Amino acid sequence: MRDSVVRIGLLLPEVLGTYGDTGNAQVLCQRLRWRGYEAEVVPAGLGEPVPSTVDLYLLGGGEDGAQALAAAHLRKHWRALSRGAVVFGVCAGLQVLGTRFRGLDGVDHDGLGLLDVTTEPGERRAVAELVATSSGLLPEPLTGFENHLGVSKLGADSEPLGQVVRGTGNGDGTEGAVTGRVVGTYLHGPALARNPALADLLLSWTAGHPLGPLEVPEVDRLRVERLAATRRRRTP
Repeated sequence: MRDSVVRIGLLLPEVLGTYGDTGNAQVLCQRLRWRGYEAEVVPAGLGEPVPSTVDLYLLGGGEDGAQALAAAHLRKHWRALSRGAVVFGVCAGLQVLGTRFRGLDGVDHDGLGLLDVTTEPGERRAVAELVATSSGLLPEPLTGFENHLGVSKLGADSEPLGQVVRGTGNGDGTEGAVTGRVVGTYLHGPALARNPALADLLLSWTAGHPLGPLEVPEVDRLRVERLAATRRRRTP
């Protein structure tokens, strides 16, 4: 963290904020404040340059047209995201961070290439609770709500964020992608409200050292409630 104020860059919230993913910025800020850090959200909309002085970048979800628009805009400014920054993308954000994605119209769009991921439309839309075990990065399962048609294939330079227990995720039994300090996922909820360990992982990368644990009973109850609800739905 560069100075006394941690700056969270919220990229294109007017087009990549369909599913409440802008709430991830507030989650990160609050978890920093609970630890005694000052934090602020720095929005960067269409037609504005991507700020190069923020500590962590966030991209949310959006429909096909908005996603293509976002990718075209961000490709002009991708260098701000490629200099070792911590980056977190959800759904459309995951696909934009990848190398290529295809819309329902069959048109291919270049992504930012920060994740080794290509995405094409699947046959059925995935709309359900999603639960995944972490692939070694986190001590607890990941939980969220997915709403997407994309099928994402990871290349050799990305590892999955988790392995699907319930739901669809990438479409091959894996969920999300990680390359260095860039993370993408299909988890909505917002993802960082439902997965505080993931939020703290991003913040620890930003800080350059592990952060001490937080005890927030309301967050713990939310996780227990969501995971229990998922188990009930699986019961015949």
